[in-house]
Amino acid sequence: MNSKQYLKELGLALLAYAALLIASIAWLNGDPNLGSPWRDLIALSPMLGGGLAVWAILRQLRRLDELQQRVQFEALALAFAGTAFISFSYGFLEGLGYPRLSMFVIWPLMAVLWMLGLLLAARRYK
Repeated sequence: MNSKQYLKELGLALLAYAALLIASIAWLNGDPNLGSPWRDLIALSPMLGGGLAVWAILRQLRRLDELQQRVQFEALALAFAGTAFISFSYGFLEGLGYPRLSMFVIWPLMAVLWMLGLLLAARRYK
């Protein structure tokens, strides 16, 4: 029951994100002379769906039992610390002339480290 509710909430949030993303791109491409405050708000509008996804994830974490919460906590701690370590390390390399990376690299890196953390934590408590 909990996972069905979570998938429903997360699915609706991601659908809202996708719809707002498509609409914002179409609107911004259709009116290149749009003024700054409106242009910025339209560009950020998909994050309303992103905020709903954060809400759905937090609700699901609260529904988990204590052991699963601990597994998630350890996985997220690894993802947070690992992302900081890797991004700071690469920042030093950028100072040596390595290409600058987009901020869009951070979330996939954190997601991969979260999954790795889940595998390690789940193995630890098996």
